[in-house]
Amino acid sequence: MSVEYKTTYASIDNYNKGGVQMVSGNVKDYVFSNIYEVASKYAPYERVVVAKNLVYTIESCKAEGESPWYTCSHDEFAIAFDYDVEVHYIKMDDTSFIDDEKDGSFRLDDKPAGQYMGKITLNRGHQALLPEKTAYSFKAAKPATLVFQAILGDESNEKWSEICLT
Repeated sequence: MSVEYKTTYASIDNYNKGGVQMVSGNVKDYVFSNIYEVASKYAPYERVVVAKNLVYTIESCKAEGESPWYTCSHDEFAIAFDYDVEVHYIKMDDTSFIDDEKDGSFRLDDKPAGQYMGKITLNRGHQALLPEKTAYSFKAAKPATLVFQAILGDESNEKWSEICLT
């Protein structure tokens, strides 16, 4: 007898909340959140921490329309989880304002002066490097789930009481 399985992919507009099935212990001793639900609940490009190990984070956000420009003093990564998201890059003329000791990404006031490096179009499951001291912005034609591998910083929002099951 063969068993047939069907893989169903979630998206920002079609997901099941899920939950934690306890074998032993208390559910409050565990963290559980849904990246799609988190992305759908908050403003476009508001990065919400969904997992954390010391200062290292996984952050979920809704990509929709055009984002502001960002940069940081270290590499980060962005992963598209459902729909297409463009990542645009600029090699900035001036990076002297970036503090090498400051962790996390931060928003720039405007599009920075510099050489346009190009764009990457992320499809579901694709990952892009967000290089250190490089400006980047995102563009999405429709709401999409974007997840960051990052370090806790100015753009990181910890909303544990809002996103975790209790």
